[in-house]
Amino acid sequence: MTTTSLDPLILDFLEWIAREPRSHADVMETWRTSCPRLTVWEDATERGFVMRRAVPGEPLRVDLTPEGRAFLETRH
Repeated sequence: MTTTSLDPLILDFLEWIAREPRSHADVMETWRTSCPRLTVWEDATERGFVMRRAVPGEPLRVDLTPEGRAFLETRH
């Protein structure tokens, strides 16, 4: 896997998601940015580290994928 300058931020993002269930709205409010240099959400999604998941009766959630968990494990 290629390492990028965003990897530390992506690691922070994945750790944040792993700590507790996160709604899609919370993720967007906290991590979405219009800065073209800080594309943490977009990069994590494109790399297959996170996924959106519908849970009946709950807001849309964002969870780590197996690839996202593996990324976390290789960084600790």
